[in-house]
Amino acid sequence: MMNASSSRPQLLAAGAATVSVVLWASAFVSIRSAGGAYSPGALALGRLLAGVLALGVMCLVRREGWPPRSVWRGIAISGLLWFGFYMVVLNWGEQQVDAGTAALVVNIGPLLIALLGARLLGDPMPPRLLAGMAVSFAGAVTVGLSMSGGDGSSVLGVVLCLLAAVAYASGVVAQKPALAHASALQVTTFGCLVGAVVCLPFAGQLVHEAADAPVSATLNMVYLGVFPTALAFTTWAYALARTTASRMGATTYAVPALVVLMSWLALGEVPGLLTLAGGALCLAGVAVSRSRTRARTSRVAAPEPRPEQVS
Repeated sequence: MMNASSSRPQLLAAGAATVSVVLWASAFVSIRSAGGAYSPGALALGRLLAGVLALGVMCLVRREGWPPRSVWRGIAISGLLWFGFYMVVLNWGEQQVDAGTAALVVNIGPLLIALLGARLLGDPMPPRLLAGMAVSFAGAVTVGLSMSGGDGSSVLGVVLCLLAAVAYASGVVAQKPALAHASALQVTTFGCLVGAVVCLPFAGQLVHEAADAPVSATLNMVYLGVFPTALAFTTWAYALARTTASRMGATTYAVPALVVLMSWLALGEVPGLLTLAGGALCLAGVAVSRSRTRARTSRVAAPEPRPEQVS
């Protein structure tokens, strides 16, 4: 039986993963709101700059130094692909397709993480993880189909969302080894900084659009930077350092269900029965993929000494 001291790290990691998933789900609403006033590149740069500022303050408070040279390759790749490229193409893709199609295509990401993790990181692929991901993906497909408008999507939008899924998966797999030698805050801060540098070509658009954007859109952009970026990516890195990339990727399948719930509560968008069923499947699959097979602790009874046979 697991004692309290040994279960505490697992509980903290699970809590950190939950924070990330909830904040990333809330990001979809803010992206939709801010996307009406900001172009994809400008929105990504503004979000990353706000994230870098918040992360920099946290680094100063915690007196975090520079990460070791051995982890810079992983930080640079994750910063380029996940923080930079992913955010731009996701913002762009969501303007080309409806929310359901975007959620459907982007949710290929966890499957790619599992494949890349097994191939490049040697992550185990237990049956429970595979079964849970299959159930969650079926739920994501159900949510996506139920929310798709049919005429609001384009081939370009689908390709962009697919590129976002590939960038997301590649960034997570590149980030995992770096967390073995640097803190979650270090990896997140400098990854976000790399992403901001990559998006600097959009600085002119950001300045021009910020002058005309409504305050609500700008506040949504700042929110995206402080919470779904600075906080959520740090808690994600904290949890990722304590489990496999495949298992963490499966956790993000809770996002579609939470998006449905938040849209219902915050925007009054009442989901249909098919959408609710898909969300329930997503959560059920996450529960299965995160569960562990109970170790059999049955003790092998010592054989009783047999009386010697008298010949």
